[in-house]
Amino acid sequence: MPADRIYESLAFINWTVLTALATGAFGAVVIGRFRTEATRGYLGFTAFSAAAFAVLAVLSDAGLATAQSQVAVSIDAAWDLPRRASLVALALVAAVYGVRLWRGHRTPILAAAGLLAAGLALLAAAIGWGGGGLVSAALLVELALLATALGGVWATMILGHWYLVTPRLPEAPLVRLSRWLEVALAVQLGLFVAWIGLGAGPGGSPAFAALVGPWALFVWLRLLVGLVFPLVVSWAAVQTARSRSMESATGLLYINVGTIAAGTILAAGLYFGAGLLV
Repeated sequence: MPADRIYESLAFINWTVLTALATGAFGAVVIGRFRTEATRGYLGFTAFSAAAFAVLAVLSDAGLATAQSQVAVSIDAAWDLPRRASLVALALVAAVYGVRLWRGHRTPILAAAGLLAAGLALLAAAIGWGGGGLVSAALLVELALLATALGGVWATMILGHWYLVTPRLPEAPLVRLSRWLEVALAVQLGLFVAWIGLGAGPGGSPAFAALVGPWALFVWLRLLVGLVFPLVVSWAAVQTARSRSMESATGLLYINVGTIAAGTILAAGLYFGAGLLV
């Protein structure tokens, strides 16, 4: 049963969610530091949250070995150590970066080091769990977009809270992060159509067969709950932020945290449980 296969993949799903939060939130902090007028308190706090998620991802990674036989994809254990080392490096860099940001420093070297560690963690996962070749390349793109969406919405939601206690902040940072989140979701939606149309993934399903097969319920939930609905909500968040209705924008972003997290869980479950890229 599809639900049973997803349940058996929970360890990998948990890793995907935590790593997406860590890497995506750190990326949002770097963008916020160099491309917006976000406050140093917000940036430092969000960097600390990325470090915390990275620590949890490391702990989650340590438990993957016992679940490897239960997933529908091939696992190359040679990439376990590089993946974990990259996550450890990300946790350390994000924590130090948070302190530096709180003190008002730009620290571009730390920003670059953190982005490198995040990218290496995703790359090691894609190679180790993709089987190499085009599937690994596609999985890397998928993981990067999951991180951009989930970590991005987390960082954007926290920024919305900052406006509630610092009402004089300009609306530009929230508008920009919300707009970038909207773009990331639009790209995910386009790739969903491409993945399904090509039957992408190690499962090797025929074109569009996933929409009507035994996994169809979860595929449609991924599309409607994890992509279409949060894309509409992100558009609404941009409009409300532009009108400085920050409480409404933050409420919408809260909704998006839940729906994008659900979509990430579904995407990971479908990949590790059925070998489907969505």
